[in-house]
Amino acid sequence: MTQTAARKLAVIGAGNMGNAIASLFVSNGWPTVLIDPSDTARANSRQRLLAALPQSASLLSWEAELQAAHDASLIIEAAPEVLNLKQGIFAQLEACCAPTALIATNTSGISINQLATGLKHPERFLGTHFFTPADVIPLVEVIACDHTVEAHIHNVMNLLRSVGKLPVHVRKDVPGFIGNRLQHALAREAMSLLENGVASAEDIDTVAKWALGIRLAITGPLEQRDINGLDVHHAITEYLYPDLENRQTPSQILSEKVRQGHLGVKTGQGFYDWAAPERKAALQQKDATLRALVALLGDRAGAQDEPSGL
Repeated sequence: MTQTAARKLAVIGAGNMGNAIASLFVSNGWPTVLIDPSDTARANSRQRLLAALPQSASLLSWEAELQAAHDASLIIEAAPEVLNLKQGIFAQLEACCAPTALIATNTSGISINQLATGLKHPERFLGTHFFTPADVIPLVEVIACDHTVEAHIHNVMNLLRSVGKLPVHVRKDVPGFIGNRLQHALAREAMSLLENGVASAEDIDTVAKWALGIRLAITGPLEQRDINGLDVHHAITEYLYPDLENRQTPSQILSEKVRQGHLGVKTGQGFYDWAAPERKAALQQKDATLRALVALLGDRAGAQDEPSGL
C-alpha cells in the first residue's frame, strides 16, 4: 500500500475480533467494510458498532460477499482459526482485490508461510496478530511470510502506529509467534499447579495478577532477569527447570473441562462460575479497567514506539 493510495479497510469476519479491529480503524477515520456470510453476525455487528460509534456511521458498511473488498487498500482477515477456510478466503480475495492491496491475517499462531501456500502474490501477504480486545490492547505482532516485501512490513507497522498501536516485528515465523508462546507456557504451568492441588484457581490467578502481572506491565521477563541478576536466575533454573510442567499434550484438567462442555465465559462455567453476579460484574468492567491501565501506561509504551529500522 503506497502512501498516496486511498485508504479503506476490509475486515473479513464480523465476530468479536473483527468488530474490535473495525472499531479501531473507524475511530481513526478509516472507511471500513465488514464482510461476513452470516446474516446474524452482520446484524449483531451492525447493532454493536453503530451503538458504540454513532458519529462514525457513514464510515461503516456490511456485506456478505468477499467481492466487497475489491476497493480496499488493506484487508485484515479475522475468520475462525481453520487453515483451509483461511486459505480459501485468501484465494478468493486475490481474485477480486486491487493489485496494490495488502492482505493480512489476524491468526493467533498458524504459520504465515503455511497460510500463504497457494497465493499467486505472497509478496503482499503478512500477519497482523491483534490481542483481545483489539481496540484496547496496544500491541500487534507483525509477521512476514518468506516472500513478503520488506517495505510492506515497514508500511504496515507505520500504519498501525498511526492508529495508536504498538507493533512489534516477529522476525521468524514460529507457531504462536511471541505472545501466545509466552501465554501458553504460563497457562500450562498454572493448570498443572491446579491439577496437582498446589492451590485453588483463584489463588493461582491472584499470584499471576498481583506478583507477575503488575510487574510485567512495566518490566518484561528478560529485563526482570537482568534486574534480579542472571547468576541468581541461573542458579534457580538448575533446580526449578526439571520440576516445571513440560507436557506436549493438553493437560488432563483442560481436556476434561472441554469434554464436559465447560468452556468458560461462553458457556457460563470453566475454571470459574461465570454465572455468579460478582463474576458477571467483573467481566463487564474488564475492558474499562484495561483502557484505564493502557492510558496510565501510555507514555511508557509511546517511548518504545520507534521505527524498527526496516
